[in-house]
This record gives sequence, C-alpha cells and structure tokens, in this order.
Amino acid sequence: MEPIYLDHNATTPTRPEVVQAMVECYRQGYANAASQHLAGQQARRRLEDAREAIGQLLGLEPGGRTPDRLIFTSGGTESNCLAVLGIAAAGGASPGRIVISAIEHASVIEPAEHLLERGWRLDSLGVDASGVARVERLESLLAPEARLVCVMLANHDTGVVQPVAELAAICRNRGVPMHTDAVQAAGKMPIDFRRLGVDALSLAAHKFQGPPGIGALVLRGGLEVRPIHYGGHQQWGLRPGTEPIPLVVGMLAALELCQRDRQTHLRRLEALRARFENGLRREIPGLLVHGDRAQRLPNVSNIAFPGLDAQILLMALDQVGIACSVGSACSSGSAELSPTLLAMGLPREIVRASLRFSLGADATEGEIDEAVRRIVYVVGEVGG
Repeated sequence: MEPIYLDHNATTPTRPEVVQAMVECYRQGYANAASQHLAGQQARRRLEDAREAIGQLLGLEPGGRTPDRLIFTSGGTESNCLAVLGIAAAGGASPGRIVISAIEHASVIEPAEHLLERGWRLDSLGVDASGVARVERLESLLAPEARLVCVMLANHDTGVVQPVAELAAICRNRGVPMHTDAVQAAGKMPIDFRRLGVDALSLAAHKFQGPPGIGALVLRGGLEVRPIHYGGHQQWGLRPGTEPIPLVVGMLAALELCQRDRQTHLRRLEALRARFENGLRREIPGLLVHGDRAQRLPNVSNIAFPGLDAQILLMALDQVGIACSVGSACSSGSAELSPTLLAMGLPREIVRASLRFSLGADATEGEIDEAVRRIVYVVGEVGG
C-alpha cells in the first residue's frame, strides 16, 4: 500500500525549495564565520543577514540599546535546555523556584527536574479538561523566589494553543522571566515575539519543513542568560561552536515559505482535519478527540479509541502503511503514559487508547479519505 505519513508533529519532510537554498549555500563554500580574513567576513555577513531576516519574521526588536537576540542551536531540545538552565543560572547562586505547565515537552521537564535535584523548587501550572493552562492559578505560584516560568505555545500531543500572552503579562507584572516552547507552533500559527510578551522562545526548523539539526532560542534584549556549553565566543558567548551557515539559510527559507503560504495552508489543513475526524466519528462509535473544544493547531488530532490498546493499534496501522504516534517522538519507547493527557484529567484507560495523528502541508482529500478507510478497517480487526 502507498504509505500515508500522519506524524508531522514528530518531523516534517524538508521542502525542495529549502534543499535548493542549502545546496546553493554549500556551493558557495563559505569559510568559518568566526575567521578574521575576507572569506570569514563574507561568511559572517551571510550568517548575520540570515539571522536578521529570521528575527524580522519572528517579530524581534532589532534596534535600541538592548536589542533582542537570536541564538542558533542544534534544535528545540537544546534551545529549551539553554532557556531553562541558562536563565535559572543567571538568577543567582542560590536555588530558587521554577514554574512549568503540566503539559510541557520532555526537553523542558527534564532540565527543570535537574534543577530540582540541585535544591530548586519545581511547581506545576495545571490545565483544564481541554488541556489549556489555568491562567488564574499562575499568580499564586509566583512566590518571591520564582525565577522562571515555562509554558509552551502549542502542545505537541493535542495541538491545543496556550494563553501565552496572558500568562506573560502576569509574569511581567511580577518581574519573573517567561519562556515559551514554540517548537510545535512555528510554521502552523502566527508568531510575534514582542506581541507575545515573553522573554525567551524556542523553535526547531525540522518542525516546519526546514532542515533537521538547526533550531533557535530567541531572547528579549537585556535578559541575562548563562551558557550551558563552553569552548568558544560565538553568539555572544551563549552558544559556542561554528555556526552552520547552510542550515541557517535552510531555516530562513523554510520560514519564508511558511509566511508566504500560511493562510492558504492553515485553512486547508483545518478543513482536512475536520474531514478526517468526522470520517472516523461516523464509522467508530465512542471515539474521542482530545482538546476539540479548545483552539488547536490546524493539523493535529489526538484521538482515543476506547477499549483498544494504542501501542497495538499503532503497530497494526503501521502494517497498513499509516504512520502516527502515541505522543512525542522524544518519549517514544517509554512505558509512561502521556503527561499531557493525564494532566487533562483523562482516565488512564482512555490515555492508553489514544493516538496522535498530525497532518502535513501537502495532505490531500484523497489521502485523508484513504487514511480513514484504513484506520476504520484496522480498528475493526484489532477490536473484533
């Protein structure tokens, strides 16, 4: 059977236009951008032009005495780790307090738990039954020793969009820095760093049809951050190592294409997701779509098939050419149930029966209808 890839939240195929932009960059044979000779200076100009262009697309404030900064990293995981550990370390030598939402990605949870091992206090901001962070509970968690709040922009499991701007306003009034993990949101919804009001924002190019191996951490001007890696002076001393110019150029190309095509793609994906979910609902009694009453990214459907085991269903779907997931690829193989779905108060048997389907920008009605047909068949076979 023709494979149908419905796991774009894990990674997306790199667009041909992005590959071409990178190929042309490789052909230029750029020198090390940190070198002082003419070839190095030319490489530096290419790098900084791309950095500035990406910053403009993301709504950074480039001017003034303390301009916003964009730090290139290897991807979303490194960006999140640098945000959590780097901002926390800059707050002082003694342990403090960090607040994260109950639905964060492992790349935020694990560095936060590392701080817990070093004597920090870790508090969780809960979510409602739709998976939306409870804005009204944040104020009570911002004790004097609070040094960082982390709430993602859109959830990786359910696609539910979070009230980040509201939360950031509360943090700003209390003088507490806020970081948002926008890895899943980038390319699928408008992002304006300054309008969000956060102090730090993470993204990864491979989530929006850019190249794997490149991400970024955006930092508000004046925010103090300490490096978590050492060995060079690059990028204000916050992320040492030679900057990969072709990957940076690829990230820029992908963002530009997302900006150009966003409105068309988003409307089409919303219609295709509705077609997908409605098709399954008509054929499978009792099916549940998590977060369907909240604002969601247009390409994500997290669906429970009550009475079935998601791992068994996942393997059976793979046999008929459907690629999906039980949650974050970074947690793949883990025996733990989805923290996101558990935080929403769902029964464990429903969480065990849930699969994530995430559509791509190139999805078609025919592909969606065929996916529904195969899923209905497999559910009948597995559940029969």
